Amino acid sequence: MWIWYKVLYALIVVIGGLAYGLLLGGISRKITARLQGRKGPTVFQNYIDLIKLLRKRTAITHGVMFFLAPMFRLLGGIGVLLLVPIVAKNTVLSNFSFGGDLIVVLYFMVFGCLGMALGAADSGHPHAALAPTRGLAQMAGYELPFLLSVIGLAIAHNTVSLGKLVAAQQGGILHWNLFQYPFLSIAGLIAMLGMYMAYPFAVVLAPQEIAVGPPTEYNSTFLSFMFTGRSIFGVGKYVLFMDLFLGGATNLVEAFVKTFVLFLFVVFISNVFPRYRTEQAVRFFWTYPLVIGLIDFIRIFIK
Repeated sequence: MWIWYKVLYALIVVIGGLAYGLLLGGISRKITARLQGRKGPTVFQNYIDLIKLLRKRTAITHGVMFFLAPMFRLLGGIGVLLLVPIVAKNTVLSNFSFGGDLIVVLYFMVFGCLGMALGAADSGHPHAALAPTRGLAQMAGYELPFLLSVIGLAIAHNTVSLGKLVAAQQGGILHWNLFQYPFLSIAGLIAMLGMYMAYPFAVVLAPQEIAVGPPTEYNSTFLSFMFTGRSIFGVGKYVLFMDLFLGGATNLVEAFVKTFVLFLFVVFISNVFPRYRTEQAVRFFWTYPLVIGLIDFIRIFIK
């Protein structure tokens, strides 16, 4: 009977994460529209789009990997969301975290990206490899400062458990890693912008430049899986960065506030800066955030 409670809980977390992710996506579209002097769609437009896509069907036939890629994306997002503790001290809301969950989360974070890259090979489009090539190049760029940040924090606190990382940051705002290790945190937060493909790092879709990429290749139910996976994955990453740098959360209200602040950080940065080219984005990640993160990384070893 206990296993069914776990399944039910996992289902509630996934549905809740999806609903929150769709809402954040709608708010992002509304903020962007307002900043551009437009009225923009309603904040609930993403819910409408998802229902519309789920009702559609396609007669297009491609390779098996093309159809599996959206599932890779979806499962990667679900894996991250279910492993990161939402409220670390709460027995239920700590999710399915365990002693070495941080390592597994890092694997899940690249799971969806690699699946989409493999799916492009079976799409039949002559330029299908363009977006995944850009995406993998940028992933190689932001993963280096992000891993530096994560490894530095793991060494500093002598743990690869997200729950223990959150526990080490309790005792007040000055105990957060954001203030204890500001340079590692800055490197990680800059890498976060690349993970969300936010401007200036929106090199995959590049809407002003090319009309190819997953939203063009996929349609109907397959696009809805991608849409769902992106929303869930987005929420999972916000919770992860909250646990890593902002001291985690002691209740759901605090979790909502902190993840929403991270969301606003991504949205406003995205609306201020123009887009980099792929090589510019990779060069940026391998210089500024990497060098900034090394300051705290070296300080940790000196201790």
